[in-house]
Amino acid sequence: MSDVFISYARSSEGQAKTVEEALRLAGYAVWRDDELPAHRSYADVIEERLRSAKAVVVLWGAEAAQSQWVRSEADAARQSGTLVQATIDGSIPPMPFDQIQCADLREWNGNCECAGWRKVLGSIEVLAGSKKGVEAKPSTRHASGGVSICVLPFANMSGDAEQEYFSDGISEDITTDLSKVSALAVTARNTAFTFKGRSVDVAEIARSLGVSHVLEGSVRKAGNRVRITAQLIDGGSGDHVWADRYDRDLTDIFAIQDEISTAIVEALKVKLLPEEKKAIENRGTNNVDAYNLYLRARQYWITGHFGDRRREERVIRICKAATEIDEDYPQAWALMALAQANLRYGFSGNESVEDGAVAAKRALALDPTIAEAHLPMAWRLAEHGRFEEADMEIATATRLGPESWEVHKESARILYRQRRMEEVRRYLEKATTLMESDFHGWGMLFATSNALGDIPGRQRAAEKILEQSALVLAEDPDNGAALIFSALAFASQGDLERARQWMDRALLLDSDNQFMRFNLAVGETVFFKDKEAAIATIGEALAKGGPNVVTLVANDPNLDALREDPRFQDALSSAKSRVKAAAQAIVAPASE
Repeated sequence: MSDVFISYARSSEGQAKTVEEALRLAGYAVWRDDELPAHRSYADVIEERLRSAKAVVVLWGAEAAQSQWVRSEADAARQSGTLVQATIDGSIPPMPFDQIQCADLREWNGNCECAGWRKVLGSIEVLAGSKKGVEAKPSTRHASGGVSICVLPFANMSGDAEQEYFSDGISEDITTDLSKVSALAVTARNTAFTFKGRSVDVAEIARSLGVSHVLEGSVRKAGNRVRITAQLIDGGSGDHVWADRYDRDLTDIFAIQDEISTAIVEALKVKLLPEEKKAIENRGTNNVDAYNLYLRARQYWITGHFGDRRREERVIRICKAATEIDEDYPQAWALMALAQANLRYGFSGNESVEDGAVAAKRALALDPTIAEAHLPMAWRLAEHGRFEEADMEIATATRLGPESWEVHKESARILYRQRRMEEVRRYLEKATTLMESDFHGWGMLFATSNALGDIPGRQRAAEKILEQSALVLAEDPDNGAALIFSALAFASQGDLERARQWMDRALLLDSDNQFMRFNLAVGETVFFKDKEAAIATIGEALAKGGPNVVTLVANDPNLDALREDPRFQDALSSAKSRVKAAAQAIVAPASE
């Protein structure tokens, strides 16, 4: 018998898993429908588990409110007095559940304390009893019922900061390898990398993340030789479970990673299935030079600044070089495709720029499990008005990469242009959790929250914009995207004078960036209430911008105050005609 039954819509599986993990760490026996046995009726098992559960946690969201399964499970729990409700996206529960207290988990990420989670846990303690007695050893339990691990970023010991991409890539690959072991729960790469460059207490990390073990190590790369050290530490006792050092030729790098992953699995005494072993050994390439280039491109992609198109251009060049060395390297094709799509839809808006579809198809032909390769396909389909097909690509990407920052961020960007703001908010909340340093993601969440009338959410996003943009501007003071989003954040906080100064600075330093002008017009409309200035700004953006600027202007709710103005309508109509004529003048893209 389970203490807690979790009811949720399929799109909320990530949040349901987070709730499950937290409750298991708190000592509760938890059941959700990923544990359905193959030999029994779905309905029979659900009914049995509902009846036996002491508490039923229902995670309400837009999809859950429409789900007959969720509503039925919630009603059964309501009648038995075991219902505990929480909203994950701000949605109000449907009738009659809107008459019952509902906790707010929008700010909860599984690790931090918040009022909403305390309310959920408090209700469960009343219904299922307190499990505080098990909290003294949180690192020995995990949602999987087995062990869990955090792979800390390996230290770069090469004496050359340029080699940072290599040590980071090794850390990320080991994380990916271990994630393929079903009996092992692995902390996401983006969470682990928040500890990079910090003096850390392994036991404290284990406690804060709720993991049983921590892996740390170092990489020294010199010429054609590489030395990797790694040590696995028990998070509870601080004892070394396993440690080793590898001195090899660089050509042995794949074998070293395989040996480390296998040694960890053996040390943790978890079962490695044959198909999982095969998946770990499949690295996409056996060519060290191609792999080295891919790691460099991946580093630029993650650490490069959004708003600086040189990031995309550099990633495309390096990935092309990698695929020239190994034309069957799916990861390199997928990353190149994503950078091409971002360049086309994030900057140029030019129909002649490659949209990444060709490279994405090549990646998927080589490895259909690469989640990110579906994103350029979704972009292309949405651009051509084939929204249902685009949604299918997004759904596939989300299923294959539920913890992928790129999947959630790009899905939000595609849906934003369709004015599907509730969905956009859900994707962005996940994306910003996965990559907190992405100021542009916070900027989009800011605009989305404002469009939805969620002023507290907008203000939280504003704080994050200023925090993360400051780091970007310290290195790249001319970054127009960081400047304009900072200006919007200042305006939302009531500092209109400072906001105007930063708007003027952005316009001066990045005057050819029409996406920046679009955001400038949003600020003039929403915060300055200056319709004349906004019309002039948006007019210039429409006159010079590509298809995606036009699509954004046509659909962003934050510009609704301008839509009845004949000047806005004329400018938008002219822009649509211009980009349509430009598209017809260009050779048709490759067949879908």
